[in-house]
Amino acid sequence: MTKQDYWNATRYDTQHAFVSHYGKDILSLLQPQQGETIVDVGCGTGDLAHELSKQDVHVIGIDASPNMIATAKEKYPHIPFYVQSATQLTGFSNVDAVFSNATLHWVKEPLTALQSMYAILKSGGRFVAEFGGAHNVETITHAIIDEIRHAGYRFDDAQFPWYYPSIAEYTTLMEAAGFHVTFAEHINRPTPLQGDEGLRNWMYMFADGLFEGIEKNVKDRIIKKVEERLRDVLWQDGRWIADYKRIRVMGVK
Repeated sequence: MTKQDYWNATRYDTQHAFVSHYGKDILSLLQPQQGETIVDVGCGTGDLAHELSKQDVHVIGIDASPNMIATAKEKYPHIPFYVQSATQLTGFSNVDAVFSNATLHWVKEPLTALQSMYAILKSGGRFVAEFGGAHNVETITHAIIDEIRHAGYRFDDAQFPWYYPSIAEYTTLMEAAGFHVTFAEHINRPTPLQGDEGLRNWMYMFADGLFEGIEKNVKDRIIKKVEERLRDVLWQDGRWIADYKRIRVMGVK
């Protein structure tokens, strides 16, 4: 059975452009060189792949979401985009670098993904990534889960849709996959959300997996309660601020 694609590419581009905006920060860590072949794993709607292409890099974008890839192809027809999972990269080999932004926290088989990315790199090739680290959006997710339980629904750890590792955990996996880890950091990055409904929109866009099996009207009520509960905590200077914690890593094959 084909897995349903829940990603809304239009909403992603219009309400959550900060994902690609912040991703530009780690392009300096990637240090793309003219003529290199770089695979963007979890390319979304293609904005960072496009940034790389402007630096005379041969970039290939892959994403598990057909909706995201369809939009990426429309926006940037000069870039090859493919629907693939980070755990099963095929059709590429001997590439100079693998780059990933805001994706690997969605991959709950991290070692398999690291092995897949390692396999397509040339000797001396590099892997550079940023994604959610330990305690990422913890204030938001704890409130959601608590309100789900208050509404009478069961919630267990297996339902949690993300993988938020510590540096120690993830770099150990990188080494197990064969990488020589050359850089790792865990950073606090409070992230402004767009508009008065920024937190609500974030929950509808990214936290849908937490509401599996919950009717839409109940989900809407829970989201409203979370907004009310967190307004004194995350509403600052007239806007919502999400409690993002990010891991940045680099490894060499």
